[in-house]
Amino acid sequence: MKKFAAMLMAALLLLSCCALAEDTSLTDLLAKGTLVMGFDEAYPPMGFVDENGEHAGFDIDLAREVTARMGVELVLQPISWDAKELELNGGNIDCIWSGLTITEERKAQMTFTMPYMANEQILVVMADSGIASQADLAGKMLGTQAGSASVDVLDANPEFKDSLAEIALSDDFVAALMDLRLGGIDVLLIDSVVGNYYIAQQDDPSAFVVLPEVLQAEEYGIAVRKGEQALADAINQQLIAIAEDGTLDTIRAKWFANDVTTVAQYADACKK
Repeated sequence: MKKFAAMLMAALLLLSCCALAEDTSLTDLLAKGTLVMGFDEAYPPMGFVDENGEHAGFDIDLAREVTARMGVELVLQPISWDAKELELNGGNIDCIWSGLTITEERKAQMTFTMPYMANEQILVVMADSGIASQADLAGKMLGTQAGSASVDVLDANPEFKDSLAEIALSDDFVAALMDLRLGGIDVLLIDSVVGNYYIAQQDDPSAFVVLPEVLQAEEYGIAVRKGEQALADAINQQLIAIAEDGTLDTIRAKWFANDVTTVAQYADACKK
C-alpha cells in the first residue's frame, strides 16, 4: 500500500510538473492582442528616432509586418540595452527585437527565433588617426556600447583587450560614434550593420575608416522569455512567409543595399 501511495504521489508530481511546463505563450499573446517589442531606440538602422520624432528602422518595419500577419497590435517599447534581460523576464516586454546577437550565454537565458540577419564586429577609426590595422591599437582607448555583444567579443579576445590602454562604455552606439568623432576614443568596436549605416549617412563618409580585421561574425535573432517556444515558432513562420512572398526583400532594400538577411538559409529547418 505504501509503495502504491508513493508511486501515485510520484505520478501526480510528474503531471503537476508537466502542467507547469505547458507553453501557452502564443495563445496568451493572441488573447492579449498585443506584442510589446523591446528595442534600443539609438540603434540605426534597426531602430531609432527619425527626423519627425517617430520610431523607425528595419526591425520596426519587420515587426510591424509580422504582427499584422499574426493579428496582434505592435507596441513599441524603448529600453535600456544594459537592462534588456530584466525588462524581458520582468514581463515589461514580450520580446527583445533590436539587432540582438545570438550567443550561447544568451540562449541559456532566453529562447530565440531563427537567425534573421548576419552581422560582424568591426573596428572603426578616424581617417586621420594614423591607425591602419588592429596591430596599431596597442595602448589606444577603445569605445563600445555597454551590454552589447561587442563587450563579449572583447572578453573572448583577452590578448587584444589587454593590449588596450582603456575601454570606454557608452549607453548606446550613437553616443560612442560621436565620442570617436570628437576624439574621446581612438577606436570603436561596433556592429557592422550600425557602423556602416552611420558612416554612409555622414556628409563625409571618407572621414571614417573600417579596419580590415573582423573580430567576429554573428547573427541576429529575436528573443522571447525562456521556454516560450510556441511564440518563437509563430514569429519564425511569419518570417518565412514574408521571405517567400518577397516582402522581406522589399523591407530590406529600404534600409540596406546588400542582402544581409538569413531567413532563407534557415527556413527549411523551421517550417512546421
